Amino acid sequence: MHDDLLARAQAWLAEDPDADTRAELAALIDAKDVAELAARFSGTLQFGTAGLRGELGAGPMRMNRSVVIRAAAGLAAYLKKQGQSQRDGGAGLVVIGYDARHKSEDFARDTAAVMTGAGLRAAVLPRPLPTPVLAFAIRHLGAVAGVEVTASHNPPRDNGYKVYLGDGSQIVPPADTEIAAEIAAVRSLNDVPRPAAGWETLDDGVLDAYLARTDAVLAPGSPRTARTVYTAMHGVGRDTLLAAFARAGFPEPVLVAEQADPDPDFPTVAFPNPEEPGAMDLAFAKARETEPDLIIANDPDADRCAAAVKDGADWRMLRGDEVGALLGAHLVHRGVQGTFAESIVSSSLLGRIAEKAGLPYEETLTGFKWIARVEGLRYGYEEALGYCVDPDGVRDKDGITAALLITELASQLKAENRTLLDLLDDLAVEHGLHATDQLSVRVEDLSVIANAMRRLREQPPTHLAGLTITKSEDLTQGTEKLPPTDGLRYTLDGARVIVRPSGTEPKLKCYLEVVVPVATHAGLPAARTKAAQLLAAIRRDLSAASGI
Repeated sequence: MHDDLLARAQAWLAEDPDADTRAELAALIDAKDVAELAARFSGTLQFGTAGLRGELGAGPMRMNRSVVIRAAAGLAAYLKKQGQSQRDGGAGLVVIGYDARHKSEDFARDTAAVMTGAGLRAAVLPRPLPTPVLAFAIRHLGAVAGVEVTASHNPPRDNGYKVYLGDGSQIVPPADTEIAAEIAAVRSLNDVPRPAAGWETLDDGVLDAYLARTDAVLAPGSPRTARTVYTAMHGVGRDTLLAAFARAGFPEPVLVAEQADPDPDFPTVAFPNPEEPGAMDLAFAKARETEPDLIIANDPDADRCAAAVKDGADWRMLRGDEVGALLGAHLVHRGVQGTFAESIVSSSLLGRIAEKAGLPYEETLTGFKWIARVEGLRYGYEEALGYCVDPDGVRDKDGITAALLITELASQLKAENRTLLDLLDDLAVEHGLHATDQLSVRVEDLSVIANAMRRLREQPPTHLAGLTITKSEDLTQGTEKLPPTDGLRYTLDGARVIVRPSGTEPKLKCYLEVVVPVATHAGLPAARTKAAQLLAAIRRDLSAASGI
């Protein structure tokens, strides 16, 4: 066994094009570190609907240039089999973007080389830019596919590889398994042509076109007075967001200087995700100094947008579901037409808003790869801070245009001497108080997640927080409207719970919602107390039922 492991490691080493991972792997081989080698060669990093994502390092179970070259070769082979290698009489174009993480630019250029070697055209964005710029560029340039090298808000040691097809939306089954099969068919990196030149590095024309498109997000002549504090969370959002805000005529955001520059080590945060405890502390401190109307945060690749508001004496983050409802209500107020959509783990409040406005509404599986495919989509969101406010421009979540829209709403309310919290109160009285929470468990051992899901399936709960579960669904079977997915959905009287493994992180996620009727604004405090008690009890009972 040890001899076989060492032989596989040495074969990988012989092909590795990266001096850093070669040195890392050679040291492990020399040390005969069997445990670490086994961890890296126990299989291959799996390509799925989230593409690839994993820890940087040597070996097939890590993110590295060898793995990326194989992934690019598999994607190129898939595109050729699908007849996508030609477009308008010439070679089909694959456009490639990347963030500022370790190795991102290397992975992007390797991808461009592989596409060129496969007979496709390749174009790389000019520098690290927000993921939505890449999603925009695919359709803007008439590409047959796009690749974004990013691990979004994962820890510093991670990187990832996100694939889009020519409609500008992320891959869904069966494309993921078909691409994975082509990746598995790559026997040796020596079989993958990788010319040293032949692809294009784009200029700022694509970014300029993206910024021009942001004009469509805002209502002509709308108020543009809200003052903001902004953090890029050590990512790539700052310059694009500042340009978009200047173009729109908003006051220039006050930057959280410590987090303004791209830094792949994310030195001020444990996890570079606005939702994580402590991640917004520096933004709150800046807001206490400057007293803005709103705090805006992007995650590192700027496809997510967080907002925080003054609530009493201090600042608090709005939940993704709160921002999702606010943006939906704002668009309804503006008179937009089209379908509103959200993932099944998001608050049901958007459905109530759409229904009252007479607008079509759809629920999808988790992820914008599904939301973006809703027919006639006008607005889509999911609770993990993702908002698609201009699907004709970007068929994915976009933290830049969402920031513009929430700032427009804050400006309009400011002109009425009101706040985002006032509008949330109005929505609660109109539609019922929709309160959401999450029970999320990060694990080192993935079997903990599998065991929890098995336990819930074998011994399903019948009550949570004293409420009877009126409907229990195993989503692996699919439903009339949803394709199969690994998840469980419980419907209760006035509550809903969904349990699913994360698709991008080693987490089990449980999404909780309770709806408490409230007749008047005076009844809101009591309704919030009741909702908080119910959510706490559901968390407790679900934790016991799942064994986590």
